[in-house]
Amino acid sequence: MQVRDGMSSMVLTVGPGHTLREAAKAMSSRHVGAAVVIDPDAAGPGILTERDVLDSVGRGQDVDTEIVADHLTSDVVYAAPDWSLEEAAVAMVTGSFRHLIVYEQGEIVGILSVRDVVRCWTDDGAICDVPESVKVSA
Repeated sequence: MQVRDGMSSMVLTVGPGHTLREAAKAMSSRHVGAAVVIDPDAAGPGILTERDVLDSVGRGQDVDTEIVADHLTSDVVYAAPDWSLEEAAVAMVTGSFRHLIVYEQGEIVGILSVRDVVRCWTDDGAICDVPESVKVSA
């Protein structure tokens, strides 16, 4: 099974000048744990995750004045749609993160979360075919 089989092709994007509250509101309304940050002045996209917002709140910062640019991860690991889900899972565990931006031919084509991988690897996976070798018996 490949990344393209589990990724979401609907990617939430925010700008670096958005406040953390604006980004969190967008993430909450879309029920996603990450937003891709598009900054035309940056070398590539970054990512803002729910953990970034939580860390800011935990430090007592004001989410109405803190901006995304000051909290995003710019050193992002990208996945290709033809990576196996196993490769993606290893990258996430090794890098200690839960989301991968999926790139193909220089374009963002999706985002893959740990939840997407788990969904694909369980019997309850609504849209992913689970190979017999990956299924877990109770």
